[in-house]
Amino acid sequence: MKMLISFQNKLVPVYFTTENKQSVQKILKLLSGTLENKIQYGKRALKKCLDSLISIEIEGSEAILHSKSENDTLALSLY
Repeated sequence: MKMLISFQNKLVPVYFTTENKQSVQKILKLLSGTLENKIQYGKRALKKCLDSLISIEIEGSEAILHSKSENDTLALSLY
């Protein structure tokens, strides 16, 4: 399943499977809160990834953040 979220004034696609036991809205709320927290308080490497974010893939309780540079791609725990 694919949805779009607004992050830093741009739309970012979020991909996840329907196998997730939690509701889509709960996952998106957790993701949005985590991203906003990390953009404010995260380390430089994480901020670099978020600045060039092109898509997000949800796998269980982790979000894989895909950026323009493959080297900047990160996994982020939602909990």
